[in-house]
Amino acid sequence: MKLLINIIATWFMFCQSTNAQTCDWQMRVRYTMAVDFYADRNQYRSRQNLTIYNNSPDTLQDLFFHLYPNAFQPGSDMDIRSRTITDPDPRVGSRISALKESETGFIHPEKITVGRIELPFEIEGTIMRLRLQHSILPGDSCQVSIRYLAQVPLQIRRSGRHNKEGVDFSMAQWYPKLCEYDRQGWHTDPYIGREFYAPWGDFDVTIRIDPKYVVAATGYLQTMPPPRNSKKWKTWRFVAPNVHDFVWAADPDYVQQSYVLPDNRRLLFYHIPNSAYDSAWSALPQIMHKALEFIEKRYGPYPYQSYSFIQGGDGGMEYPMATLIKGHRPLNGLVGLCLHEWMHTWYQMMLATNESLYPWMDEGFTSFAEEEVKNYIAGLGLIPGIAPVKDPLQSTIDSYIKFKQNVTEEALCTHADHYRTNQDYGVGSYQKGALCLTELKYIMGEKSFREGMLNYYWKWRFRHPGPDDFFRVMENASGMNLDWFQQYWVHRTASIDYAIHSVETVKSDKVQLVLKRIGDFPMPVDFLIRTRKGERRYTIPLELMRGGKSEADWIALKPWHWVNPDYTVLLDIPLSEMISIEIDPERQMPDLNRENNFWRGDQY
Repeated sequence: MKLLINIIATWFMFCQSTNAQTCDWQMRVRYTMAVDFYADRNQYRSRQNLTIYNNSPDTLQDLFFHLYPNAFQPGSDMDIRSRTITDPDPRVGSRISALKESETGFIHPEKITVGRIELPFEIEGTIMRLRLQHSILPGDSCQVSIRYLAQVPLQIRRSGRHNKEGVDFSMAQWYPKLCEYDRQGWHTDPYIGREFYAPWGDFDVTIRIDPKYVVAATGYLQTMPPPRNSKKWKTWRFVAPNVHDFVWAADPDYVQQSYVLPDNRRLLFYHIPNSAYDSAWSALPQIMHKALEFIEKRYGPYPYQSYSFIQGGDGGMEYPMATLIKGHRPLNGLVGLCLHEWMHTWYQMMLATNESLYPWMDEGFTSFAEEEVKNYIAGLGLIPGIAPVKDPLQSTIDSYIKFKQNVTEEALCTHADHYRTNQDYGVGSYQKGALCLTELKYIMGEKSFREGMLNYYWKWRFRHPGPDDFFRVMENASGMNLDWFQQYWVHRTASIDYAIHSVETVKSDKVQLVLKRIGDFPMPVDFLIRTRKGERRYTIPLELMRGGKSEADWIALKPWHWVNPDYTVLLDIPLSEMISIEIDPERQMPDLNRENNFWRGDQY
């Protein structure tokens, strides 16, 4: 295990050195934490040491930290936002405003030192600013020691004590966490219950707690000698290499299942026994094993030696090497939730875009992959009552069309915290984010799309890519220009609507087909002609693409120029032979009016 950790750390530091030479740098941090947890009063003291590596070309005069538990106080930004947004999250609503002092969360730093020098600090809500006496030069490092007292709030959102399923402590966003610094500077977004962004680092966390508790966490559990006073404390130590967060949970009733994969990696499952759901938890390990086989072939390898599915929190929330999930679910619901949270490992834990700026690149891509993996598992007959479908994203397409027909959407480039409504955030980040991949698959073709997704993983894992990085990878895989799609899909709210305008005989044996773009979102167009002798499939590339997909059974026509609302094609098929014509027969585009996509020969 030590060898594995050293290899990963050495690889990452080498990449940092190499990247610095090519102006592709990232910050780095090493955490060492010693936590004394007082379960009887829902508080803990911690001694947290950080080594911060400034791999940037900039001189750092200040450091910023997230103090997430401070959000769970009446009058906090999270409280106000949760009460005043048009459609409050029912899990939060006005609950924070009603917390008593003993029920709130907080982090109270008691002493912060750099070297032997104690430094003053400023706290505003969930952000702490530390003004350095000596700046951190490019390529240099700094050691910071933080001693603090913290209180675990009542479980409202993600972290907290005594959730609705009886889990004592769900310890997410629980420590002073270094904010990310990148080319855009410090990212000091106040916490209102949405997204995260942080530098990668190595964690060494020691937790002393009442011996009745079982602790589940990010990372690898280390063998520890029993404490001198074993009746008062039990010590748990976890190390986690190359991750950007650390979560843990504790409950005296946790039952652990350890499932060993053929390559000796482990899947760990922690839940509180409940006769109504125990069978679902027992079936889960084998299903997750089968899922991982599919995931790694399609989306890239899982690089760590273990992963933990932990009952806790208020729904499902992803963390490095672990997830917190509500566990009182039938098997089909449990599988879907576990798959979604696990797929975040690829798009938030390994690729790790700035989730606040680009939530769709995490939630959306994760949702797309979840549906594909779940459909594969259903095809193996492992999910009771769920059969595989031809297109697992079709319901997402239909739902997005309905939303767009009835609501004025916001652009996908909207910051996660600044959507007008929770519904807008959910549809944009999850549905439209997932459909970004569906539309790219439609534009590029299956083979190029799959190649692009794997290339994206290999090129950008552990490097915090942004939208430009992703789309350039997909361009390289397809040989197409895709910046037009990026602009329309991410930065605008244009609508897709194509129609069959006319079908007319122009010669005795030929038909003139006129298609019309009614919406303001240009796209390549596929259409299918059914004749009495069989089917013909056509694809019309968009001129902006500077290329087209090469599918074996599709006839490629000349490109459609985006400025032209009409497109005319002469078909060497007699009208009498035609049964029907259908635009987008696979229904991959979120076309707002599908009724005008179809023409039947018996109408004429």
